Amino acid sequence: MRVKKDDTVVVIAGKDKGKKGKVVAVLPKQDKVVVEGVNIITKHQKPTAINPQGGIINKEAPIHVSNVMPLDPETGKGTRVRFEMKDGKKILTTPVSAEDLKDIHVGDIVYLNGSMTTCRDVAHRRLVEEGRELPVDVKDAAIFHAGPIIRPLENDKFEMVSVGPTTSMRMEKFEYEFVKETGVRVIIGKGGMKENTERACKEFGAIHCVFPAGNAVVAATEVEEIVDAQWRDLGMPETLWHCRVKEFGPLIVSIDTEGRNLFEENKVIFNQRKDKAVEEICKHVSFIK
Repeated sequence: MRVKKDDTVVVIAGKDKGKKGKVVAVLPKQDKVVVEGVNIITKHQKPTAINPQGGIINKEAPIHVSNVMPLDPETGKGTRVRFEMKDGKKILTTPVSAEDLKDIHVGDIVYLNGSMTTCRDVAHRRLVEEGRELPVDVKDAAIFHAGPIIRPLENDKFEMVSVGPTTSMRMEKFEYEFVKETGVRVIIGKGGMKENTERACKEFGAIHCVFPAGNAVVAATEVEEIVDAQWRDLGMPETLWHCRVKEFGPLIVSIDTEGRNLFEENKVIFNQRKDKAVEEICKHVSFIK
């Protein structure tokens, strides 16, 4: 999380907007923090051996991490931490805003902490063509074009065995409407995408990233927990597996919030080099009829 215990933060949304306080606890599984003097609730305490009378106590309740910003000691104002640098890695942590992505460009390599949901062909079609609401909230989070292999555990729990990317281009015709409707910020898959995704990333502040193919088992080790599974009627590959991930990557940014497209730009460079190479080769084989 971008906010740590003992950080001083300012509340930027909700009934306590403008209040400042120290973070006394972080709850990464819930993307929440407890801030001293913020979101006070009244709780009835049962009688105990230490306090046989019981009574009513006031205490801080958790608030979502997106509702606070670290306090800049020089200005006394909140300052957004766009991404974290750790061991040379640029790490994005959900919830991600458009502002967080402004300094990330095509060709950059990033890693992801937080919320990621596998979401491929049929889920896109259900939302865009059938008008069905996605049963997982992916706003300011990530989706992964992938069809994983899952091992069922006890008590409706699951383990990620393998999760490799599938070809993103199959989702191209849906992606503009998908991003518009869901507010997803990070799209992960294999290979490039085109105009619909470029336009979505530029208009709504999102990025498309490529996860290197052939590393499905490695990717599975970066999934800390499968939190939920929705639309199970679609079968294992198409189910929406809602995961909590840690340093998921490397993710190569292929489309950024300016709409630049790494694959398309590289095609131009390749063709320029190809033309020069062909011209040079022709000089030496011009005698061939």
